[in-house]
Amino acid sequence: MTRGAPIPETVTLHVPFRVVKRGGRKEMQLPEGATQPRSPDSALVKALARAFRWKRMMESGEFATIAELAEREGIAPSYMTRVLRLTLLAPDIVEAILDGKQRPEVTLAQALEPFPKRWQEQGRLNSGLTGP
Repeated sequence: MTRGAPIPETVTLHVPFRVVKRGGRKEMQLPEGATQPRSPDSALVKALARAFRWKRMMESGEFATIAELAEREGIAPSYMTRVLRLTLLAPDIVEAILDGKQRPEVTLAQALEPFPKRWQEQGRLNSGLTGP
């Protein structure tokens, strides 16, 4: 606008984006090349926190078996076992999840799928678990 031009009453702004479902909630996804601020996936962060808490409880001797701890927590032992497996993730992958730098397709359901136990082998998965 130039100095002499009148100020319009209405300004229309077009922002290209699409809405995608991620972890059961809707999220705005910007087009390629646009920088999108990321925040940590609360479901993944909560699962990691629970996994490390449960691991600490088992290691301290507070509970003798996973079944005993699962009963106390009111969840299925099989689910607890899958969540506890998250404690075997390489530290750089855990850090990426906590910082919200994992790729958008990484959800809690995907993270609970079996993965290699050795961190070096997880490194090959790292490209699928961490973003740029």
